[in-house]
Amino acid sequence: MSSILQSSDDAFRSSGAVVEDKLMLDDQNSDLSNSSSSDLLLRRRIKMVEDLWESVLREECGQELVDLLQELRSLCSPEGQAASTPEANALQLVEQLDLNEAIRAARAFALYFQLINIVEQHYEQRGQQQQYREDSERLTAVYAAMEEEPTSANSENPSRGAQAEILQKTLQDSMMVRRESRTLQGLFPKLRSLNVPPRLIQRLVDKLDIRLVFTAHPTEIVRHTIRDKQRRIGHIMRQLDQIQDASASHVAYTSWEADELRNQLTEELRLWWRTDELHQFKPTVLDEVDYTLHYFNEVLFDIVPHLYHRFERALHSTFPRLRPPRPDFCKFGSWVGSDRDGNPSVTPEVTWKTACYQRSLVLQKYIQSVKNLTQLLSMSLHWSDVLPELLESLEQDQMHFPAVYEQLAIRYRQEPYRLKLAYIQQRLENTYDRNMQLYNGDGFKDDIPVNSNTMYTSGEDFLAELRLIHRSLKETGLSCQALDNLICQAEIYGFNLAHLDIRQESSRHSDTVNEIVEYLGILDCPYDEMSEEARTAWLVQELKTRRPLIPSELPFSDKTSETIQTFRMVRRLHQEFGVPICNTYVVSMSHHVSDLLEV
Repeated sequence: MSSILQSSDDAFRSSGAVVEDKLMLDDQNSDLSNSSSSDLLLRRRIKMVEDLWESVLREECGQELVDLLQELRSLCSPEGQAASTPEANALQLVEQLDLNEAIRAARAFALYFQLINIVEQHYEQRGQQQQYREDSERLTAVYAAMEEEPTSANSENPSRGAQAEILQKTLQDSMMVRRESRTLQGLFPKLRSLNVPPRLIQRLVDKLDIRLVFTAHPTEIVRHTIRDKQRRIGHIMRQLDQIQDASASHVAYTSWEADELRNQLTEELRLWWRTDELHQFKPTVLDEVDYTLHYFNEVLFDIVPHLYHRFERALHSTFPRLRPPRPDFCKFGSWVGSDRDGNPSVTPEVTWKTACYQRSLVLQKYIQSVKNLTQLLSMSLHWSDVLPELLESLEQDQMHFPAVYEQLAIRYRQEPYRLKLAYIQQRLENTYDRNMQLYNGDGFKDDIPVNSNTMYTSGEDFLAELRLIHRSLKETGLSCQALDNLICQAEIYGFNLAHLDIRQESSRHSDTVNEIVEYLGILDCPYDEMSEEARTAWLVQELKTRRPLIPSELPFSDKTSETIQTFRMVRRLHQEFGVPICNTYVVSMSHHVSDLLEV
């Protein structure tokens, strides 16, 4: 009997190997087919964009410009480099252009390359997503084929079902690693295949602390208008894909839909051609802040919670017993509006306004999310229970917001979640109004009180109310993905959105200390003439004293006063926003211990 079972097991393993070999062969054939079809579609889209680009330029500037651009392109090698032969020297042709022709040609090529980048990025993402879907379909097909094995074989060999599960898991992990070796879905199967201890993985996951920092580059500023046009063009590309996919699936569609999308694309190109790429004025620091926060407003704010959820799913698919990281394992910092190294325009007032501006953006996002939740969480007390704790909070809210209660009590008398969200929305709006007063006022002089009953003093207070709703839903057997995302966002961004890193060059600090010491007359020789050892000894001694070194009034030069006010602004930021808003001070060009002790 044992020999029969052994033969059966060998046959099963052999059939599993055949299935795996077939799966790998299907992968290779599918990769070639996908690569071929994807490349063909990409070339078609690039050809379509090139044709529309030339058509728009022909209408806007005439055939002469189109001929010039075609000639310039023909004089370049396939790698994009200028040809070296004298007969085909593009540089000679360019040198013959007058200024207006050169400007139009440069703008036309700039538009062309931006369009090509949009197309290539879009189809790279499309190819990845298509590969993921097809891999899942092939796995499903393999599972179905294995389930169709005669049931009698399973009765002869009870262990065969367990072996099937092992084989399925092996095939799934193998495909996952091949398919997504650079993604979270491929990371954890790879770690398991390397026999990395789960305890070590848990320790690393618990310690994850990633901060992505934005820096200011005024020369690379792209207008919101241009970004919006690029985004709309990408959306049109996706709509064209849907028609293409529908055609491939023999789903009925009309040709006028594709024609309409091409007309929209042509319209976008014509409007883009007539739009300035850059503002015709020098951007201020607050303009740079606005350009940077555009990424949060349009992309990052909504997408980062999905990163956490993907991490959690990828981890549990391979290590179901491990804990996921903290939701705020990936946070953001910014130098925009706070980096003053060599930039006299970054003043304490600008840093204060930057912090207020960031908070206004995140509060607006929360207000909109709460409005959306109000539409979703429509459960009635007739059909759903709630936690007593939530009902108690509604009684407290009624006392603090009598106007809200009077307006909505009848409408929401049986819908406690909607009533609770109405109170939360009012608190957010009150917090936003106060923040705008701080933004428009004087950060040093204005002290606008906070009513903790009608406003939020911090993001943690807001989170506490969201978690109360989450607990009530969970205890009554409900869930809400939109609420989970909002909680994740509140944990990541709080009310500050991004941490502000202060940066200043070391000599500004030594010059400031030198001027203060000279004014007070407390050293026998000028501070800047002291040796490094003497400076360090004096600074350490001075830090141990309880009396302040800097007077309340600042009878100093503008640079020294500005440096002192920067530190006072940091203290004010801590008082208003909490320490996390600004807990990093970068000293550039530091060489000695005294460079840090001065700070």
